[in-house]
Amino acid sequence: MPPALTLFTAPKPFTNPHIALIQRNAFRSWQALGESVEIVLIGSDEGIAETAAESGFRHLPDVPVNQLGTPLISGIFKLAREVNQSPLLAYVNADIILFPNFLEVAQQVAEKLPKFLLVGQRWDLEVTECLNFEGDWAEPLRRRTWRDGKLHMRAGSDYFVFPRACFQDIPDFTVGRAGWDNWMIFKARQENWPVVDCTSDLDIIHQNHDYSHLPNGQPHYRLPETGENIRLAGGRRAIFDLNDASHRLVRGKIEAMPRDWKGKLREFQNRPMLKNNNFALTQLLFTLFQPKRAWAEFLKNREMQKIMQSSRNSASK
Repeated sequence: MPPALTLFTAPKPFTNPHIALIQRNAFRSWQALGESVEIVLIGSDEGIAETAAESGFRHLPDVPVNQLGTPLISGIFKLAREVNQSPLLAYVNADIILFPNFLEVAQQVAEKLPKFLLVGQRWDLEVTECLNFEGDWAEPLRRRTWRDGKLHMRAGSDYFVFPRACFQDIPDFTVGRAGWDNWMIFKARQENWPVVDCTSDLDIIHQNHDYSHLPNGQPHYRLPETGENIRLAGGRRAIFDLNDASHRLVRGKIEAMPRDWKGKLREFQNRPMLKNNNFALTQLLFTLFQPKRAWAEFLKNREMQKIMQSSRNSASK
């Protein structure tokens, strides 16, 4: 019988002691979900094979990469899908601690919806020690998170749960860069799959870290690969976030996402793109209704083009 859920991820190298610690914390919390969950580590960076062997995880080292050696999301998802028959799949960032109800929530939604995408906000927490995931660990850690942590803004997504029939064709986004996670929400909305914000029912912890693992220690949103991800997504109109979820889960009940006037305006702007794939009309509506934001976005795009051109020039030398 296949696992009920396959969790897969592309970890960072284990060379930085703090990154290694928080990733191992995350993986132990995943193991605590039980035998109904399979865990797959994807990639060949230092320490991944050893960690998979120590923990009894499946390891898939041969992931496709771009010209800079960064793993491709398309390859990661394809590899994870090919090695199992789980009805549910979940990509989770490797620094995310999951609580014991993760599988239960996913199965609750799967009983009600044939196709869907589960997403949600994370709690940011400073973690510098090896955490214990034995016994009654969940409630003390949850209380610590609510006391000392901070609920992250609704712009980022750190987990994606979906039936295996969804997301079978993904562009060649690069992992660990901005844009591809936003496209996941956009794609689900475009396909008319319910996008369910599980923040109310599902706590997750992001263990804070620096960006030393990225080129020049820069935040991922300033890297040229982020610009390429946004291009592959279809441009900035396809950069959706949790505010674009169609539904939310509250005490086990799936309900339509309530929207204020700004949310309703955004839905109106996005309708041509979502219903008829008309990006041009959505861009026109965005520019007409929000000219200041459109101008700021134009300047941001121009800056990113310079970053991307500089990267291409450096690569050609």
